[in-house]
Amino acid sequence: MAGNSIGKEFTVTTFGESHGKVVGVVVDGCPAGLPLTEGDFQEELDRRVPAEPKIVSARVEKDTAKILSGVFSGFTTGAPIALMVENKETNSSDYEAIKNLPRPGHSDYPARVKYGGLNDYRGGGRFSGRVTVALIMAGTIAKKLLSKFDVDVLAYTSAIGQINTTKKFTAAEIRKNRYAAATRCPDLACAEKMEQAIINARKVGDSLGGIIECLALNMPVGVGDPLFDSLDADLAKALFAVPAVKGVEFGAGFRAAEMMGSENNDAFLLKNGKVVTSTENAGGILGGLTSGMPIMIRVAIKPTPSIAKEQKTVNLSSMKNAALSVKGRHDPCVVPKAVPAIEAAVAITLADHMIRSGFIPKIFKEH
Repeated sequence: MAGNSIGKEFTVTTFGESHGKVVGVVVDGCPAGLPLTEGDFQEELDRRVPAEPKIVSARVEKDTAKILSGVFSGFTTGAPIALMVENKETNSSDYEAIKNLPRPGHSDYPARVKYGGLNDYRGGGRFSGRVTVALIMAGTIAKKLLSKFDVDVLAYTSAIGQINTTKKFTAAEIRKNRYAAATRCPDLACAEKMEQAIINARKVGDSLGGIIECLALNMPVGVGDPLFDSLDADLAKALFAVPAVKGVEFGAGFRAAEMMGSENNDAFLLKNGKVVTSTENAGGILGGLTSGMPIMIRVAIKPTPSIAKEQKTVNLSSMKNAALSVKGRHDPCVVPKAVPAIEAAVAITLADHMIRSGFIPKIFKEH
């Protein structure tokens, strides 16, 4: 199954399935000398699952990261870093009953055709949101690298279904409040409404999607490469690799299509001796290169396709029309869990490009 690696200098290869023994990742290209412990990963992994049981799946894995290689005496060695977590809370019986009934909105049918029915279908297998655990572990390393250069990546929920916040948050507000809410929205009053909307959808056997916004602050100017290695192109590729992502936009995004050039162009000006822009419609990227302004990304997450409501499908064994109500443990909304995964995907891409552009050295000698 090709397509499991991303990055050129900071290369991330993930492995594992939803109901397999483990989910893991190998990170190659991390400079030697970066302080790194299993506790660093635990902090990030613990943020993945909200503590509020009413809005998450009943499957709660107590993910414990294990470093298998690439770290010695608390520092990276420059060798590939292998990491894994075990899958312990699996229940595959629900999937045996529907293995011939492809779930609407899932990859079940095209995956069965592509791999001749040999793929692991339990819980979506390789296509499950469970694999974002590996992404988060790789993102932990990327974020530690970026922090050494004051680059900060912050993702949060801005909308769940029809409930959205219109507030503009400071970086400090995002850091303080996003994980204080089960929905990962820094607007705590709006977060409560989002939570109730998810609960209401679950009660009627349905689900919700939403929007995650992500900022990257303090990026230097000129990171990225033309033409097919432009930073926004690589960011979009990494973000679309997160299951359930259906749309990505930078800055004004699709609204730019409605603007005049004079409205959309971000005018340059000097502020405290630094070149900045008066507006941020470009989202911090021009011609595939960072402009020095904050990178601003919005990501659309589709509603969880596994729902209790009856849906139409086809029995692939009898080749007859059939009905399906998905049983088992599923999130009524995956947006809260996706927040750290989106943050990780952005951080991984930025770290890769920072190394490629020479902003991150091959070795740290501070210790």
